[in-house]
Amino acid sequence: MSVVEETYDVIVVGAGHAGCEAALASARLGLQTIIFTVSMDSVAMMPCNPNIGGSSKGHLVREIDALGGEMGVNIDKTFIQSKMLNKSKGPAVHSLRAQADKAAYSMEMRRTLQNTDNLTLRQAEVSEIIVEDGKITGAKTFSGATYHAKAVVLCTGTYLKARCLYGDVIEHTGPNGLKAANYLTDSLKENGIEIYRFKTGTPARIDGDTIDYSKMEEQFGDERVVPFSFTTNPEDVQIDQVSCFLTYTNEKTHEIIRANLDRSPMYSGVIEGTGPRYCPSIEDKVVKFADKDRHQLFVEPEGLNTNEMYIGGMSSSLPEDVQYEMYRTVPGLENARIVRNAYAIEYDCINANQLYPTLEFKKIKGLFSGGQFNGSSGYEEAACQGLIAGVNAALEILGREQIVLDRSQSYIGVLIDDLVTKENHEPYRMMTSRAEYRLLLRQDNADMRLTPIGHEIGLISDERYNWVVTKKKLIEEEIDRVKHVNVGARAEVQELLKSYNSIPLDHGVTMADLIRRPELDYDKLAPIDTDRPDLHYEVRQQVNIEIKYEGYITRQQKQVNDFKKIESKKIPDEIDYDDVPSLRIEARQKLKALRPLNIGQASRISGVSPADISVLLVYLETFNRK
Repeated sequence: MSVVEETYDVIVVGAGHAGCEAALASARLGLQTIIFTVSMDSVAMMPCNPNIGGSSKGHLVREIDALGGEMGVNIDKTFIQSKMLNKSKGPAVHSLRAQADKAAYSMEMRRTLQNTDNLTLRQAEVSEIIVEDGKITGAKTFSGATYHAKAVVLCTGTYLKARCLYGDVIEHTGPNGLKAANYLTDSLKENGIEIYRFKTGTPARIDGDTIDYSKMEEQFGDERVVPFSFTTNPEDVQIDQVSCFLTYTNEKTHEIIRANLDRSPMYSGVIEGTGPRYCPSIEDKVVKFADKDRHQLFVEPEGLNTNEMYIGGMSSSLPEDVQYEMYRTVPGLENARIVRNAYAIEYDCINANQLYPTLEFKKIKGLFSGGQFNGSSGYEEAACQGLIAGVNAALEILGREQIVLDRSQSYIGVLIDDLVTKENHEPYRMMTSRAEYRLLLRQDNADMRLTPIGHEIGLISDERYNWVVTKKKLIEEEIDRVKHVNVGARAEVQELLKSYNSIPLDHGVTMADLIRRPELDYDKLAPIDTDRPDLHYEVRQQVNIEIKYEGYITRQQKQVNDFKKIESKKIPDEIDYDDVPSLRIEARQKLKALRPLNIGQASRISGVSPADISVLLVYLETFNRK
C-alpha cells in the first residue's frame, strides 16, 4: 500500500485564531507552510462570542496588528458594530471592541490563507507528532500520511478529546458539533508532555424573530468608528452599524437555576475539566453571587445573514428543558425559540510551564504551541500566541534569534510570561490589571512600541515602518513646541477657557500647562494656537496623552528601567539548583522544573520568595566568576 509523504518547513496543527496567525507568519517569512484543520468550516471560526476585542483584548489585537498579524485587518473588513470601551476612564484602559459577522470573519480569513504564497490549507486530523533525538521531524495524520517538517506549531484549540455537555447529554464533538481530534493527545503524552483538562462554555443562540426588543435597552455603536488595524483607512470603516441589546436575569431565573443544579453536569460531577474564573456559567454566577438579584445579559447578532442572537452572560450546561424555562424568564425572551443549545465543552490542553517564553517546548526542539492549547481562553489571547509561535518557529529554521516580548513591552509579553511562569489551573484570561505598566502599554501606541520589532522580523513593510519613525519624530517635535508656547490672559484665551468651564488665566502659562487641565485637550486649544502645524490625528492624539500624563508616564518608565535591570540578569542554562546553598526546597523544585531564563522571571514563579532570589543572586556572582 502506498503512503503519502510530503515535506514542508513548518506544520501548523489547527486553523483557529492561533493557527491562522502562526501559519500566515511563517509563510510570509518565506517558509513552506502547511496548516491542518479537522474541518474547513472551522477556519477562524468563532464558536462562542461574536466579537473581537474588548477590555485588554483590544490591546492584544492592536499589538498583533503592530507586529504584522492579521486579526485586526480581518475584523475591520467584517465587523457590524464597533465601540471604544471605557472612554470615561483614562487612556490606559481604553479598549476597542467590534461585533463580528461570524460567517464573514471566517470566510475572509480563509480567503487570506488560500491567497498567501507558501501556504497550503489541508483538511485532515493530525494524530501523531514525530520526534527523533529530542527534535521534531514532522507529523502523521489519521489516514497514515506522513508530513516531514523542521518545526511544528500546535494550535489545537478546544478540539483535543473534546466533548460537549448539557444536562445528561454528552456529545463527543468539538465546538458547534464539529469533529473532535481524538488521537493526538496520546502521542503528546508518549513524548513526555503534561496534559491538563480544561472546560469552557457558551450560551444558547436564540431566534431573533422571537425576541421582543422593546423590553431591552438598545446599545449603539460609536458614531465615529476607530479601526483596529493601523493600516486600515478610517474612512473605510464608517458603515451603517447594527444594534445590540441589554437585558437582565431576575429572581425567577435564579430560582429555576437553583432548583435544577443537581441536573447540571458542572455540579453533578460529570464535568472533569476546570472552567474559567472570569467567564463563569450562569449556574456559577447564581451560586457564587447569591446576593445579586440580577445579572446583565448582552443580546448580540451573530451576523447579517442569520437571525441567531447570542445571549452573552448566560452560558450554561443545564438540560435543554431547563434552558427553555430559564431563558423565557428574561425580559424580551418570554417567547424565545432556541436555535442552538447552550453547552459546556471539555478539552485537553497543556501545562504551559513546559514552554520557553518563545513558546517552544523545553523538551522537544522545534515543537511550538499557541492558543487555548496553552491553557488560555479567548480568540485574542489565542491569536497573539499563535503569531509569536509561528514567528519563532520560522526564525529558528532561518537561523535567526527568536523573539521574546517582555512585560514592559506589550500585553502579549505579559500574557506569555504569565502562562509560562505562573501556575495556571484554569483557563487564563487577559485583563488590564495584569499589566503592571499599562499606562505605557496603551492600545493607541501599539505601533510605536512594536512595529519596529515587526519590521525587524520581516512582517512589516519599509513604508509602514518609515511612517512610524516619522510619526514618533513629529510627536517629539510637537511636544517640545507646545512646552515653549507661552499663552497670555488675552480676551480670546479667556473666552475659550470660559466655554469649557476652565479657570481663567491671571498670568501667562505654556500651552502644555493648559493641555494638562482635565477639561481641556490639545485639539480644544487649536483656536488660540496660531502656530500649530497641520498634523495627522494619530500624532495629535499622542501629543495630548503624553503631555496630560507626563508625570505618571515618567514614573512608570522609571519602574520599567528597574524591571529591565533584573530581567537582564541572565541565569545560565547549565546551572544546577541543587548546588545553590540555602535555597528552600520548594524554590529549588520550582526553579528546576521551570528553568527561568533570568532573575526577573525567577522572581515571578509562585513558591520562589524574595529571600530565595537573594540567595540565587549571591550564588550567581560566584558561578559567573568560574
